[in-house]
Amino acid sequence: MFDDFFIRALVAGIGIALVTGPLGCFVVWRRLSYFGDTLAHSALLGVTMAYSFDLNIALSVFIISSAIALILIQLQKKTNLPGDALLGLLAHSSLAVGLVVIGFLTFIRFDIMGLLFGDILAVNTNDIFTIWAGGTIILIVLKLIWKPLFASTVNYELAEAEGLNPDRAKAIFTILMAAVIAISIKMVGLLLITGMLIIPAAMARNISDSPQKMVFYSIIGGLLSVIIGLYSSLEFNTSSGPSIIVAALALFILSLLNIKQSIKLKN
Repeated sequence: MFDDFFIRALVAGIGIALVTGPLGCFVVWRRLSYFGDTLAHSALLGVTMAYSFDLNIALSVFIISSAIALILIQLQKKTNLPGDALLGLLAHSSLAVGLVVIGFLTFIRFDIMGLLFGDILAVNTNDIFTIWAGGTIILIVLKLIWKPLFASTVNYELAEAEGLNPDRAKAIFTILMAAVIAISIKMVGLLLITGMLIIPAAMARNISDSPQKMVFYSIIGGLLSVIIGLYSSLEFNTSSGPSIIVAALALFILSLLNIKQSIKLKN
């Protein structure tokens, strides 16, 4: 079954869509899109560390992205800088350090385009195992922290008063974000992974009237984006990662029609 590269790409893409759907909803609810970009930028440093020390790329990206996420949490407690300033500082600093390290690794040939935009058609069976095993763990942990994370998203003070420990849930969520970026980087690349998190969730928000429906529609939107994007990539000979994001954008635009229709009905 996995002998065909296109089947491998579909299986990997479906696995990513199942994970990015629920996580993407929290990214939209908590307004963390720039945080996702920060972790994605830090992934380049993780990739260079993997090549430098002969480590697994997904593991190295996860370690570096998690470290950046935890550094952000500490900086928020120890400085008076606004969150967007801290995110910008960490995003551009980690990206710059990664590029500088690449400059020293002249003995290694980098596929920069593959890192930036992904190449899902090149995934192998080990990548599929990493995506599905890692994705399963991410979803299990997300289910365990769902109540305190959702409660703190709605009202942080109330969640804290009820003893739900929102700070712990937030810290775990940031690590889950790092994990999903680590397992997704080969599929859509570090520049596009945030789009996979945000766009299906944004589309789902346009057509949902409850959090549960939004999560469901976000997963469906991600699945359709992967399937449509891969088939269009095969048909028109375009890059697979960007094609998936363009498909997600098309679904988002279609969801806007639902909003216009709802407004007309109300009037």
